[in-house]
This record gives sequence, C-alpha cells and structure tokens, in this order.
Amino acid sequence: MRALAKVGFETIAAARRVERCRALAEEVGGRALELDVADAGSVDALTAEIDALDVVVHSAGGAHGLDRIEESEEERWRTMYESNVLGVMLVTKALLPVLRRSERGHIVVIGSIAGAEVYEGGAGYTAAKHAANALTRTLRLELHSEGIRVTEIAPGLVETEFSLVRFGGDAERAAGVYRGLDALTAEDVAEIIAFAVTRPPHVDIDYVAVKPTAQASATVVHRVGGEEL
Repeated sequence: MRALAKVGFETIAAARRVERCRALAEEVGGRALELDVADAGSVDALTAEIDALDVVVHSAGGAHGLDRIEESEEERWRTMYESNVLGVMLVTKALLPVLRRSERGHIVVIGSIAGAEVYEGGAGYTAAKHAANALTRTLRLELHSEGIRVTEIAPGLVETEFSLVRFGGDAERAAGVYRGLDALTAEDVAEIIAFAVTRPPHVDIDYVAVKPTAQASATVVHRVGGEEL
C-alpha cells in the first residue's frame, strides 16, 4: 500500500484484520475495508464500496503446518486452498466489471516459488500455490485481448508473519526459518509490485520470481556458517 501510494495510486487496503488496514490507510491517505476473500458475501460487500479501480493486488494466502501427506489435516488443506486459490477467483470475478472500465486494468497475484517447486512436508501449500499459478496463467490467456494485464510475483523467503502462522504461533521455530541470512522484506516485494504496475500499457510483466541472494531454491539456503536448509 505504501509503495503504490508513493507512485501516485489512491489505495484501498482490505483484509479480515481491518484494524491493521485502517492504521496503514491513515498513514498513506487511503481507505480501509473489511474483507474475507474466501467468503462470497464479504467479497460482494467489498465490491459494493468500489466504483473505480485500476489495479487489484491479491496478497491473501499463507501456509498451515509442515506435515507429511500421511499426517495431513484436511481442514488445514481446505484453509490454504480457500485463501490462496478460491479467494483469487472470487475477488477477481467480483471486480472484473470495475477493472474493465479502467484504461489500465491490472491484476497482480502474490504467488510463491512454491508454485513451481515442491518439498517434503509442503504438499498442502505447494499444491495451493501451484493452483494459484495455473489460475494466474489462465487469467492471462483469458484477458489479454481486453488490455487487462496480469502479473504473478513469486517470492522465496520473505520475513513476515508467514512462518509464525505456519507454525501455529511458535515464535522460536518461525524465527529459525530466517536465521543466518538476509531474507527478503515485504518492502522488497512491494517495490516490485509498484514497478510492474507502472510500466507502459503495452508492457505486461507476466511472472517474477524473487529470492534472497542466499536462497537458491525452496530448500537450498546458505546461512552464516555455511549451513544449508
């Protein structure tokens, strides 16, 4: 939101934790709305509040657990699919009529390198991110003739609350994910979003994978002392 406001966009932040959105909106002069991307009624309520729109950034998602398939919990998988995949479909479907009225409509999906890789214990999350990647590529095919741009940005390790959520609030375990390396920050990813959506209308940045310099893949990470994840 800060990065988009900085390059001249009027911004709307929407999430379930609307109090965080309000604080950010006050900082940058934007708006804050409550939204549960997996709830069709909530999505419809959001849409009713928006008259004009140029860019939609899908940033909802998250992983839950690091369980082998044989030990997986169905509800965790369902939650990951709803936030990472179903939410993108519902919000895109609802906001497309508004985007079509724009002369520079652009859909940005925050994916993950997990949309192109797999790793042990990550089947639920990687399956959801693979689906999000397929959805995004399909949108590109379906919307290119309308001049609506579609971009997926696929980060590696970004030091946010991602691991804290994945490990059920275990702060020590979450911190270990980023220990010994300079992970990406949310600001790093936001700057890439801002760059993508400010290109000339004839330029569509389809896909960007971005990782910390110390990360070669989802599971190969160089840490201080030479330790590999």
